[in-house]
Amino acid sequence: MKRHSKVVTFRGRFFGIAVLVVIQFINGIIHTFSGFALLLGGYIPVASPSMAPLIFNYYTLAFGILTVFFTYLFWTGKRSGWIGTVAVSLFVILVDTLAVFDLLNVLGIVKTAAIGEIPFSILVLVYLLQYHIRSKYSF
Repeated sequence: MKRHSKVVTFRGRFFGIAVLVVIQFINGIIHTFSGFALLLGGYIPVASPSMAPLIFNYYTLAFGILTVFFTYLFWTGKRSGWIGTVAVSLFVILVDTLAVFDLLNVLGIVKTAAIGEIPFSILVLVYLLQYHIRSKYSF
């Protein structure tokens, strides 16, 4: 028996991909600007310069830039965008989990941020690992 399902699309892409791209792009922009603000000595309520070591400032900036970059590649249908998004999500889950348990928190990740980023990154991975998404990116 053939199962018929209506696939919702936006500009020729799955609607879920469009939603993920918007959320990832906003996430990347927020982290990029936060990283710059921290490096310039600005105040970020979640992680002020007095609370966060310098490496956290660079990590935040790099995470933001990589997220925006891989989001663009993902939106344009590049396999490297899928791979990069998966890699960044796995890295975030790993380092944030370590931060929550006070293990090897060399990046100085704030626990309150980590607690929110872990479930988000898991949801991103769950979506990206679905068969119809993997097959769109040649996996």
